[in-house]
Parts: sequence; structure tokens; C-alpha cells
Amino acid sequence: MSQRIDPNFTLELEKFGISENNECFHCGTCTAACSLTEKGVIFPRKQIRAVQMGLKETLASSVEPWLCYFCGDCNEQCPRDAKPGELMMSLRRYLTSVYDWTGISKLMYKSKLWEFIFIFLIAAVVLILSIIFMHVPAEAERLTSQGGVALNKFAPVDLIHLGDMVIFILLGGLLISNAFNMYYKVILKTKVKVSLGTYIKELGSLIWNFGTQWKFRKCDGEKTYWFIHLLLMTGYVTLLVMIVVFLSWFQTDIIHPWYHPQRILGYYATFGLMLGVIYFMIKRFRKISESSKNSHFTDWTFLVLLLLTTITGILVHIFRINGLAMPTYYMYVFHLMVLTPMLLIEVPFSKWSHLAYRPLAIYFANLKKAALKKEGKL
Repeated sequence: MSQRIDPNFTLELEKFGISENNECFHCGTCTAACSLTEKGVIFPRKQIRAVQMGLKETLASSVEPWLCYFCGDCNEQCPRDAKPGELMMSLRRYLTSVYDWTGISKLMYKSKLWEFIFIFLIAAVVLILSIIFMHVPAEAERLTSQGGVALNKFAPVDLIHLGDMVIFILLGGLLISNAFNMYYKVILKTKVKVSLGTYIKELGSLIWNFGTQWKFRKCDGEKTYWFIHLLLMTGYVTLLVMIVVFLSWFQTDIIHPWYHPQRILGYYATFGLMLGVIYFMIKRFRKISESSKNSHFTDWTFLVLLLLTTITGILVHIFRINGLAMPTYYMYVFHLMVLTPMLLIEVPFSKWSHLAYRPLAIYFANLKKAALKKEGKL
């Protein structure tokens, strides 16, 4: 398949964090050192070559950047210090913008200003809606018979649930449409002939890799990273499900005992989020691994938003069960002002979208390999 070469492509990619790509002279050491490459799926040398040649369509149809979990071996072994792992990480940012048909992801990855504009604009909308629809109840109605804060008197659970569903539908629509765009570029546009049976057969790997992120364990010395990443992901998913699906059970004026499932799930989600955020922040502050030596500004934005979401959620809980009405109300609004932009920005356009793209990439790679085997080309 012929394609137009873009000589200015590397200049565009630099805005996504890619640098040093011209240092590579294709010795193949990075590919040989990588524990994740396999027959039919070779990286990162192949992607470096595509970047150097300006092959935008080749990169857009490539799943390999998602199959790289940045173990760091390629960076350590590279004789030219070309930082192939950094390039693969930057390509994941670029591909996220390629799949996003709205163009928002590209704006945020290329400009700090635009990312901050989106964050503060969404936070301002949440504040305005809170002023309009939430009202501080009379002092006599602020506490429940158990001594806790009557949060639903301030923020009616039905109203909040409606807002949750609107956000959930919006996020789902954006993420699914972006994922279909990925499928179009990787499978349909490249004219890979995949049978219906193969699609069904490989669904198990899609579900398994989404639920476990198991590929992280193939990186030497990354078992701790995988475990904490799993805690962070499951904590986030647990909290999301409780907020979107079971909000009336989760946001209640009843103060359950500590061993109640509602509180246990809440504590698990909080623990997973807090541990994950602290772990990854320490790694980036101390630059203790290859994957954390160079951070894009969006990496820090994600961690800060997640940290603020977790801390404000903890404070709302503490204030509520101790009967501190006004601190609960103010902190609840601030919590929503952080949580909402974190969801609307990170899920479809930035870091959280990787949770969908990685397992989809493995799924599509398996489909391609099955098709090539059937044709006798692998």
C-alpha cells in the first residue's frame, strides 16, 4: 500500500514528547532486548523507522505502541541513547489523538494552556450547576438521627444520579466511537480478512487483558508495578460503578458500620487510588526507573487530578460521619469540581483511555496474527 511521506511529521511528534529519534541507526538491540516482542509483533525498531520516514498511515494502523509496557530494557541497552521506550510512550499519546475524532485530545497533548482551559471550564460549569440546584438546608435539617450529615438534603441523590448518567453516556459514546476509529484504522483500513469465528474466539483475551493488565508481568522487575497498577485500576472501576450504577446505595444519609459492604468497597477503592497515586508520584519525583525519568505534563495533570479527587472524597466522608455539615457541603462541591473534569478529560482523551486501548490492541494483534496464519504468511 503506497502512502504519502510527510517530511514534517517528526516536528509534529515532538509536541507529543518524542525526541532523539534521529539518533537511532537501527542496530536492532532494542528489539532483541525487549521481553514483549514476538513473532508477527516486533517493536520498537519498526516504529522508529516509520517515524523517521514520516509514515503517518503506517503508525496510525500500528498496535505495537500499545503492546509496549515500557519495561525500560530498550532504553538501557541502546548504544546510541535514542530512548526507544520514550518514543513508544510518546506514540501512545499521538495515537490517542489520532483515534479521537473531536480533536480535543490533540489540543490537550500539544498545549498546557488548552488542557488547563478544559479543566477550569468544566469545573466552573459544575460550580454554577451546584449553585443553581443545590441548597443548604435549614440548620435543624442538616443532621440525621444518627448524627451524620444529611447530604441528600443538600445534593438530592436523584439529581446527582441524573448528572452521573448524562456523564456516563457522554463518556461511553466518546470512548466507544474512538475505539471504533482505532478498529477502522487497524483492521478495516488495512483490509485484514478476519472471520467471525476468530472475532469470537479472541474475545476471551480481550476481557482477560482488560481485567488484569497481565502483560505488565512480562516485564522483568515490574511485578510490583503491575500489582499497584491493578489496585489503582480496580479501585477506580469500583468507585465508578458505585457512583454511576449504585449511587442511591452509595450516597446515603445512613451511616453504616465499618464492615458494611458499602463502606468496605468505598475503602477498597480509596486505598487503591491513594496507593497508586502516591506510588506513581514518587516514581516520577525520584525518577527511579526508565519509564519515570521523563514525564509529559499530562502525566502530572492526571496524577494531580486523581490525588485531589481521592483526598476530597476522603474529606467528604470524614466530615459527613462526624456531623460537620457546612464543611461536608463545601467539600462535596469541590469534590465534584475535581472529579468531573478528571472523568471528562482523562477517560476519553487521555490516560484512562489507555485502559481500553491496550487490551483492544492485544485483541487486534491476535486477529491480525490469526488472519496471517490462515493465509500462510506467518
